[in-house]
Amino acid sequence: MELVLLSIAPALLVMIYIYYSDKYDKEPRHLLFICFLFGAVGSIFLAAISHFFVSKYYPEFEEQIIWIQFCKAFVVVALVEEFSKYIFVRYFAQTRKAFDEPFDGIVYAVMVSMGFAVTENLAYAFQGGIEVALYRAFTAVPAHATFGIIMGYYMGKAKFSRYRVRYNLMGLALAVFFHGIYDFFLFINYIPGISVGAFMSLAIGILLSQKAIRIHQENSHFKPK
Repeated sequence: MELVLLSIAPALLVMIYIYYSDKYDKEPRHLLFICFLFGAVGSIFLAAISHFFVSKYYPEFEEQIIWIQFCKAFVVVALVEEFSKYIFVRYFAQTRKAFDEPFDGIVYAVMVSMGFAVTENLAYAFQGGIEVALYRAFTAVPAHATFGIIMGYYMGKAKFSRYRVRYNLMGLALAVFFHGIYDFFLFINYIPGISVGAFMSLAIGILLSQKAIRIHQENSHFKPK
């Protein structure tokens, strides 16, 4: 029971924070729940299938080869996982009538991302125990949240721009970039002290996420004049 709570609670706190950061026109809760389920089940399933096929073409070399770890971080993990989230934000959330202001991109992307994070947390926690669950509560969950916010920021802009494709793909690309950088520094932990880079990238992601939230709050169509 403790493992389940530790796996779910951090993501729940993030979702509550984002829900109440949507100050002027909150989204229907049933849509948020559906997006969470898409992340928890759909995105995980797509990522697992994609991992299987991508891994077949991933070279089997020694782990201590930096370019191999770079490809693994950015393609095998980051691109596969972020694209599996992007699909549901793009083709479900972004098409809803309730998606009626740029901030909604952040809300729906975070819901999908937190669904993904919860399922991933449960898998790791049941393998590694309470220590792993606690570690991920302060690292992986905030990381997935920042990836979602950054992606959602641009997907929110896309919905109300004539450059929809450009902004959607920018959101995906930046989420992949930050996810890849974060994982890359963790994958090459055989270099002493290099994992600090992961936490620096996470800190930058958090700062950019806070800025993205403020910008969309200020530009809300529903903000009182």
